[in-house]
Amino acid sequence: MSYFRITLHRSAIGLPQRTRGVLAALGLRKRTQTVFHPVSPQSAGMILKVKELVRVSEVDRALSPLEMREERRPEPGFWVEKAVPR
Repeated sequence: MSYFRITLHRSAIGLPQRTRGVLAALGLRKRTQTVFHPVSPQSAGMILKVKELVRVSEVDRALSPLEMREERRPEPGFWVEKAVPR
């Protein structure tokens, strides 16, 4: 079963109540919040209503909150991009 990975990219401040209601129905409250919904015509219709505000991708499975946190974590250490002339 595949899922929509939906991330709120733009804020809903100043938008009509109907648009904010669609975001609430999707479960999105804060910017950069990500939710997973199964692929269905109902989910696709709600996404189309707020397509300018969200980023959507189709994934094979829904990630747990711990997996999402690990995905955002940078690799340990540092890289020297360019030597500074002295």
